[in-house]
Amino acid sequence: MSDSNIVSLRNANIYQGKNLILNNVHFEVGKGEFVYMIGKTGSGKSSLLKTLYGDLYLKEGDGVVAGFDLKKLTWKTVPLLRRNLGIVFQDFRLLTDRNVYSNLEFVLTATGWKDKVLMKEKIDNVLTKVGLRDKGFKMPYEMSGGEQQRVDIARALLNNPKLIIADEPTGNLDPDTTDEIMQLLFNICRDYHTAFIMATHDYGIIQKFPARVVRIEHSGIKEITPAAM
Repeated sequence: MSDSNIVSLRNANIYQGKNLILNNVHFEVGKGEFVYMIGKTGSGKSSLLKTLYGDLYLKEGDGVVAGFDLKKLTWKTVPLLRRNLGIVFQDFRLLTDRNVYSNLEFVLTATGWKDKVLMKEKIDNVLTKVGLRDKGFKMPYEMSGGEQQRVDIARALLNNPKLIIADEPTGNLDPDTTDEIMQLLFNICRDYHTAFIMATHDYGIIQKFPARVVRIEHSGIKEITPAAM
């Protein structure tokens, strides 16, 4: 794996159980690079993303993410890999019985943070990055969809990730809020040199916020230009 890459897959076969989903995958993502991943429902996008964050194990081929060899992951090392990653979901997955601050504090505690002063500084810092510094007291149900997605992004930033994997992060948002979230993601990519892999079905986003695009199809992955979508 090149020092400039945060993701490197070579001759990788991606399985769901015993079923081969993607064959002979070659895929690299550089540090601070933004990459869109497109493809039909069921094409294998989610399987590939799950392999990158250790939810599916890589059985065949070579793969390295954030310095971790995917073929050597164990139940003990998967959490260490994930501390170097951030994951943003379409459905937010916030704890509904806790306010924003407690949602973020829960993640820090689960990843080994103990110093309450440092935890508060980190939470204030990520909430400021996403424009929610004064919203820590809010419950998720008191917030708009866009605000909840910002909390989800703040949560993904807590451990200074080298890579953020975003799975349809704008799928439940209106067009104006989608633009705000996309601008936020691009700002984070630019300002903090964080790599992004974003799965999306919304080609309009790609036209409006252009970046590298890969397509999952025919059990493989290939680079495309926006004109070929």
